[in-house]
Amino acid sequence: MHGWIAPSRIERELYETKARGDWPAYLDALARAELFMPQSRAHADADPKSALFHPMPDGRSIAVYTRGMLPVPDPQTVYVRQSLAWFANAWDDRDPAYLAVNPGSPAEAYLTTTPADRARWRAHWDAADSWGLASGAVHALHTGGPLHGPVAHGLAVGAHLAVRNGEFWNALAYHGSGYNRERERLRKMWGITSTEDWLGVLQRMLDADIVSPVWEFTLRVRRVLASDFAGPVDTEHWRHAAEASLRLSAQRAAEPQLTPDGVTVARPRPSAEVEGEIAGVQRLIGRIARYEQRFRADGLLAEGSWVRSVEGWDHGRASQMARWGLGTRYGTLEDAERAVVRAGEAARGTYRSWEEFSAGYLLGRCLHFDEEEFGEWYDTSLATHLTLTTDPASPWRNIPWT
Repeated sequence: MHGWIAPSRIERELYETKARGDWPAYLDALARAELFMPQSRAHADADPKSALFHPMPDGRSIAVYTRGMLPVPDPQTVYVRQSLAWFANAWDDRDPAYLAVNPGSPAEAYLTTTPADRARWRAHWDAADSWGLASGAVHALHTGGPLHGPVAHGLAVGAHLAVRNGEFWNALAYHGSGYNRERERLRKMWGITSTEDWLGVLQRMLDADIVSPVWEFTLRVRRVLASDFAGPVDTEHWRHAAEASLRLSAQRAAEPQLTPDGVTVARPRPSAEVEGEIAGVQRLIGRIARYEQRFRADGLLAEGSWVRSVEGWDHGRASQMARWGLGTRYGTLEDAERAVVRAGEAARGTYRSWEEFSAGYLLGRCLHFDEEEFGEWYDTSLATHLTLTTDPASPWRNIPWT
């Protein structure tokens, strides 16, 4: 079909090999692709560990879809992710005669399912050098996902996670790794098991209410100093200003306050508590300064630059959480789109460029996970930053920050 734009390279490869009549190459491409099979949501909720074959209306075929061909999620139908090898092993002679790959599209194929065919599928699976989208690379939908505008900008705010996880950065109609796996991820990582849970976590991310307020206070002190003095802030000056701010806050807490209900009795904080808080912030300033020094050495920050805020870590996760909620059916497409746009707006309100945003996201992630080991957490985050800031296909190279 002339003029057909394949949603992604997966479908393009299937289409091109089919057009050439090169069925071994088609099976090679299929073996590298994740295959998504429709399921009743009621069954998936009742028995998450099983997957049923639901024949198409012709009664002779089972439909599967590659990532780029998945439809917009709906409340009743969900998809489970499997491999070509899984189908080869799960199929038996009582099942339908055909495996229908992307039915109704120019890349479709109706594959016969005899024992010899299934043995051939397994052989192609065994020969495959990869499965699914590669982690650490930029992947995009060429059709079916926004490439420009406010929604695309908000989706690009979540690109750190999309690249790291091997997903389309602009897939708003999100299925992820399949319904059951997405639900399990939210349950294990965030304790989310309901729409209310999801909305609560998403709102906190959009409000940048999950990142540590101590981290943000510490960076805000430096922002104020930089604004007041219109230049770089010496680390010792930063330490002294943070200490003075904390002592002033403790002093005010010890003073009686006049409220509409009368005079509130002062409750001075224990001096040991105040001194401990000051010592903790002083240590944090040292950690941030050392991370920033490493960021400059690795090209993540320009010489003389510094991180404005770590709120970007929540903004980036909010963009992804919006999609995760759709994939798990805790939210709708409209819910996800609103939240993605808000994540983009929030990030623009805090940062002045993709590079600034990324540095804030990365610092938050490192402060939480890395413990100054500069190990895997740091290395993978840096690699993702460099990919997103240099790859010509990156949304950060094609979507203006403002």
